[in-house]
Parts: sequence; C-alpha cells; structure tokens
Amino acid sequence: MTAPITLKPVTLNAQAQRFEMPIEENALAFCTYRQDAGGAYHLLHAEVPPAYEGRGIGGALAKGVFDLARAQGLKLTPRCSFMVAWAARHTEYGDVLTSS
Repeated sequence: MTAPITLKPVTLNAQAQRFEMPIEENALAFCTYRQDAGGAYHLLHAEVPPAYEGRGIGGALAKGVFDLARAQGLKLTPRCSFMVAWAARHTEYGDVLTSS
C-alpha cells in the first residue's frame, strides 16, 4: 500500500511560467502556461512525476490552479487535454475561464 501524501498549495512561479504544487522531497507537479496580451493564462501542459501518477495528484493540481486563479482574479484558458477535460467536469469554475 502506498503511503498517503499531504499535498501542498499550488503557487504561481512567474519566472518559470508555471503553476507548481510540491508533492514531497524534490517531487513537483506543475502546469506550464503562456500569458497572453490580455492577461489570460493559457494552460499548456500539466505534469505529475511518473512515480506519483494514478494517485489523484493531477486532479489536485488542477483544482489548486483553478482555486488560485479564482482567489487572485486570474482568467484561465485550458489548452492541454488534461486541463480541458478537468474544466469540463468542474463547471463550478466557469467564472475563471476565458470565453476562447
């Protein structure tokens, strides 16, 4: 059985152009972005280290990204298939999505 993980909050690393969620030790889940001229964050690629796949970390990362966007008044445009699918399943976050 795999030990439970206490997930840390998602943060915005503007220098690396990604949202980051530390998992444990040096493991990090992240979602890269590109910010457009209007300020919207286009979510390009989400990644969870292979050793942590299948444990709900991708969903926790997505929720953290969307919660952070809501708290900071950011607008998101999902582009990677994972974030597009997550947003489609979680319509309660429609307020943080751009119309494009």
